[in-house]
Amino acid sequence: MPVPVTVHTDFCLRQLNTFGLAGRAAAYLPVTGQADLQALLQQDHLARYRAMPRFMLGGGSNIILTGNLDRLVLHATGRGIAVVGETADYILVRVSAGESWQALVDFTLARAIGGLENLSRIPGSVGAAPIQNIGAYGVELAERFHCLTAFDLDSGGLRSLDRAACAFGYRDSVFKQELAARAMVLDVTFALPRRWSANLRYAELAAALPQGARATMHEVAAAVTAIRQRKLPDPAQIGNAGSFFKNPIVPLQQRNQLLQRFPTLVSHELDGGYAKLAAGWLIEQCGWKGRSMGPVGVYHQQALVLVNLGGARGSDVLALAQQIQADVQARFGVQLEPEPIFVG
Repeated sequence: MPVPVTVHTDFCLRQLNTFGLAGRAAAYLPVTGQADLQALLQQDHLARYRAMPRFMLGGGSNIILTGNLDRLVLHATGRGIAVVGETADYILVRVSAGESWQALVDFTLARAIGGLENLSRIPGSVGAAPIQNIGAYGVELAERFHCLTAFDLDSGGLRSLDRAACAFGYRDSVFKQELAARAMVLDVTFALPRRWSANLRYAELAAALPQGARATMHEVAAAVTAIRQRKLPDPAQIGNAGSFFKNPIVPLQQRNQLLQRFPTLVSHELDGGYAKLAAGWLIEQCGWKGRSMGPVGVYHQQALVLVNLGGARGSDVLALAQQIQADVQARFGVQLEPEPIFVG
């Protein structure tokens, strides 16, 4: 028997984006799994919806709505987390796309499975995490990734993608490139180390854990949580999309020239003759920390975060972001790139 599928029209998205921006979807379909997408492609009464442009929505923590969406919004809502296997080196944990990221972290910690503790308290859903290749405090998702299952809406079939096929980059993946609006993530499998050790490469985290390598995974998670709560606003209290700009990567020569002019520049050397600059430091040096422009501001505790001060529209967020970009470019000759996706 065909799965009953209900597509909602003129659907309000305010509660489905963490910045709390107004916007309505011309059509909206909650997707619990493969059957919903197969029904969308096969059932005659849904033909007008499958002909629409698509937008994949996860936890809404990485989007800025600049208006209404004249598209079919496919929202991952499936739930489920399970240990599905073990190897000599790894424990494999499979997670449905609609689970919150923190639910996964809590699941692993409750079972003394390490590897995700540095990524504690990142808002958003598991299905969106590989799209963005989320990362924090010295760990990126790609380091813990095993494979994922996605539904290809062009071919109507399932695809299994390993790490290489996902083409992970800095806050990037194949889902932002050739598979954008085409493949919807259904589940993600993580390979978490059986022999765990604390990752304290991030200086601020190491400073918070004087016991060093003796720290437990639960202590690392607690320290990460404390740092994030001190620096980052809770989206449930103040609308925001987390870190708003990517840390720019520049040639080492350019970094060294900037150091001559700005000796306190915060940066980190990378392989291949490049360096990553701290976007928050650049923004703060331009005087934006704690300032506002209309109903949007820069968070007083962390210059990398833009916040909704009440009643903000996507155009307000865009205007502030562009002004910050212009000021950083003028002072440092560095172009900041937003982390969230502007859509509308």
